[in-house]
Formats: sequence, C-alpha cells, structure tokens
Amino acid sequence: MEYTSSVLENAVNEMAKLPGVGRRTALRFALHILKQDELYATCLAQSILKLRTEIRYCRECNNLSDTDYCTICSDSMRNHSVICVVENIRDVMAIEATGQYKGVYHVLGGVISPINGVGVNDIKISDLVKRVKENNVDEIILALPTTMEGDTTSFYINRLLEDTHVKVSAIARGVAIGDNIEYADEQTLGRSIVNRQPFQDIYKR
Repeated sequence: MEYTSSVLENAVNEMAKLPGVGRRTALRFALHILKQDELYATCLAQSILKLRTEIRYCRECNNLSDTDYCTICSDSMRNHSVICVVENIRDVMAIEATGQYKGVYHVLGGVISPINGVGVNDIKISDLVKRVKENNVDEIILALPTTMEGDTTSFYINRLLEDTHVKVSAIARGVAIGDNIEYADEQTLGRSIVNRQPFQDIYKR
C-alpha cells in the first residue's frame, strides 16, 4: 500500500503494532482520527501518554491503580482475609463483573511457562507468600487458567503454602478446561467463585 503522506504512514505503522490490529484496521483508525476535531486527537494522545506515565501498580496486590493502593485493597468493606489469585488484571475485571466476590486479589502478572521463558521469579509468587505470612489471611482462592501452565502454577503455590494455616481452594471447574478466566461468561465465572472447592480435593480425582 502506497501512502501520499509520510505522517499518515507513520501513524498507521505505530497503530499496527497493537495486538490484533492489522494495517487495514490501523489505517481505518488513522483516517477516523483525521475526521475528528483537533480536541479529540489531543485528548486521545494525552490519555495514552497518561496511561503510560501515570498509572501505577498497587503495592498490595499488583492491580492497576491511580494511587499506591488500588480501590479494592483500600476498601474496608472487602474481606481482606480472602485473597483470589489471578493471572492478570483482565481476570480481576472479569471476576468483579460477576458481583459475587467480596474478597481481595493478588495479580501474578503471568503463569509459570518454561516454554515461553516465564519462571517462578518472573511473576509475583514470592510477594503472595510474603503477603500470606505477614497478614491475617484465612483463604487463598486459585483462579488461574485451566491450562497446563495455570495448573502448574497452582500446584507450585499450593506447595509453598502447605506449611501455613491458610486454606487453599480453587474455582469450580464450571470454567472449561483450557479456558482463560477473562473469556468465561459472568454467570459461569460467578458460580465458579461461589462454588470453589479445596484445591487438594479437585486434583484427587
């Protein structure tokens, strides 16, 4: 595709770097922006810049936040003795959308995957163990993907917490094997949280 404007081509090249965005879609985005007034483009550019420079990770759970502690960890009405362990921020959003979970979270930032070069020290497992040992935690809910990598991570966390008083449970397998949490519908995910089971019981079968 030939461009009569190097500025337009540069914009398309940058947008095409976004996941799931091909060059045709990137061109459509760029032409859409050109049709809007200058204020729209300015606000869009500023929001992207702020996203990159001002957003923080919660010091408690590693969730995205505007401050040192996210709104969930700062909420005194949440049950801070129950921690739901998830792979990423999208999983937090998916579970929150169910409206059936009132505890707090711990975002690992990934799962153990040697084939992808992700080891134990590349995700926030040690922070989770530290959090459990330093706080009054009664239960850990493992809400990781029902994949080989997710199960490996769950087994590893369960083993690390065996010498603690904490109950380790896992979401019920209403979520299909091989599925990511973020893609489950709200009703299924909600029931999986409510009907969670002791981690050891699930893998005895």
